[in-house]
Amino acid sequence: MRSEKQMMQMILNVAQGDERIRAVGMNGSRANPDAPRDPFQDYDIVYLVTDVHSFLNDPSWIDVFGERIMMQTPEDMAMFPAELGGRYSYLMLFEDGNRIDLILVPIEEKDSYCTEDKLTIILLDKDNNLPNIPPPTDEGYWVNRPSAEFFANCCNEFWWVTTYVAKGLWRREILYAHEHLNIVRTMLIKMLEWRVGLETNFSVSIGKSGKYLERFLTEEDWQALLLTYADGRYEGIWEALFTMEEIFQKNAKIVADAFHFECPHEEAQHVIRYLKHVRNLPSNTSEIY
Repeated sequence: MRSEKQMMQMILNVAQGDERIRAVGMNGSRANPDAPRDPFQDYDIVYLVTDVHSFLNDPSWIDVFGERIMMQTPEDMAMFPAELGGRYSYLMLFEDGNRIDLILVPIEEKDSYCTEDKLTIILLDKDNNLPNIPPPTDEGYWVNRPSAEFFANCCNEFWWVTTYVAKGLWRREILYAHEHLNIVRTMLIKMLEWRVGLETNFSVSIGKSGKYLERFLTEEDWQALLLTYADGRYEGIWEALFTMEEIFQKNAKIVADAFHFECPHEEAQHVIRYLKHVRNLPSNTSEIY
């Protein structure tokens, strides 16, 4: 596996040798001084270029980075409509295990690129005309304080979607139930995120998909959260659902009390009674009540 030093040198050498590439930036975890280091970290690289289309007209130009296991170019995929405007990305996994997520950005967008993400490092500026940027920080990814409206919406979505899980389980539609269980968990993670924010004065990030959440939870709370990831059994999903309900109620009260929000306790109790009722409904019933 090529070392970080070798990869960075190669990335810069390619840029130095191509007149169309006027500057190089880096984003992501390698630009974050607080992110843990490991061999799976991507190299999130941006080439600021004079002519994006000239690169696209020669697909082989990226072969200089090494032999690839596979590559994805999202802007060419019908399933995932392009969202980068005039930018173009190459997501490359190499045979030595390294990965580069490379984005070509028109040089005309240099000012917006330098200000859109606080986790940005300028590695090369051939023309010395990029704006000065502060040292990288993950502040833009810190947990945000909830508004009363956001808190209420989170609670409403959590309890509303639990009823879909119950319906799917009673119908024996396990894929439907699982899909909605994941939506319920998303709201649970959001509530846990706010709880972490309270305990850290909203000065940390829990990472993409909550990947750093374990750092901030007690062992008991972490193990309880893991129990919400159900197996392929119907009973397992029911158990996961009621575990979520317990964790959510506990943390919603903590957040509500801290911000003086109204916590929908009575509504939650109505839903819990409904869920328990559905769980015990005979499979051949023609009426819910």
